[in-house]
Amino acid sequence: MDKEYKNEYQADVITPPGETINDTIKALGMTQAELAGRTGRTTKAINELIKGKTFITPETAILLERSLGVPASFWNNRQRRYDEFLARKREIKRLKQDILWLKKFSYKMISEFGWVEKTNDKLTQLQNLLNFFGVGSITAYDDYWTKVHAQYRKSEKYQPDQYALSVWLRKGELTAQKIDCSPYNEEKFRSCLSDLRKLTAATSDIFQIKLIDTCSSCGVAVVFVRELPKTASGATRWITPQKAIIQLSFKYKTNDHLWFTFFHEAAHIVLHKKRNIFIESQEYESKEETEANKFAAEILIPSTSFKPFLGEKDFREKTILSYAQSIDIDPGIVVGRLQHMGILNWNSNCNNLKRKLNWAY
Repeated sequence: MDKEYKNEYQADVITPPGETINDTIKALGMTQAELAGRTGRTTKAINELIKGKTFITPETAILLERSLGVPASFWNNRQRRYDEFLARKREIKRLKQDILWLKKFSYKMISEFGWVEKTNDKLTQLQNLLNFFGVGSITAYDDYWTKVHAQYRKSEKYQPDQYALSVWLRKGELTAQKIDCSPYNEEKFRSCLSDLRKLTAATSDIFQIKLIDTCSSCGVAVVFVRELPKTASGATRWITPQKAIIQLSFKYKTNDHLWFTFFHEAAHIVLHKKRNIFIESQEYESKEETEANKFAAEILIPSTSFKPFLGEKDFREKTILSYAQSIDIDPGIVVGRLQHMGILNWNSNCNNLKRKLNWAY
């Protein structure tokens, strides 16, 4: 009696349940008046049901089951599907008024990354974006992400594209949800950080796996997400009281930048409040950022050995190699620190000591 339809979004594809009732009683040679008598309802009530002026309740479904020999589950499902069909029609009408919202995003880029389905249909794009963000409406998106963005401080110089940033953060959130983490253990995480610095000499295909596995055992999900224009180089936040995210992009070309950012983000987890979200940029500075910078610098190159090294004022390649070996760190990390301090210029011959990162998306 009822049909299965591939696309319930199309207008007039699903007919009202009353039409199925009418088709059924006709097939049985029954009149509306007879059905009324069999169900204990008035003829008017049956007529309104058939015309779609009233809907099938669970109680009515049971009466139809007994009177027509068709299971109540069929009638309940028939009404449910029709109600959903009408709701989707209303939803489409509302979404058509919000198409301009798409201009805030680069849907083409996001779809090329494989984060949403490729399509040229604007309405489908809008639906896909709402599904991606896990929100029911644009209003819900605005309410949620406005609160998210309000949780981190913004400098006058650092003005990210908040819509691109929300896409990037959401992708990190979705990726982190797939990482099975133990409950957060600060003592264990701090201990692991000392061991993770040994990975600075590893290639990206090796350290990514080790980094993710080690941190997940401490309650921290490390995710690598392709960068979007005007977003960030890194981010730290908590998705549950026992699970934090360190989100890194693929923008890093050499290991010194990548590892400093990772330990900087780790600092936010162990030093700062869980309710805060930290979005990183080279132009962004605050008390928390300064503390995170010092934390990362100390883990990578301890000041107890670095000060004597600086005092010798010998920054030749062989000297840097020897010092890096003595503290068990990749020499590229030392070169990056010296360049940041202005001791070596950014075009230094020592750049060859930095390890270039080749990312696989």
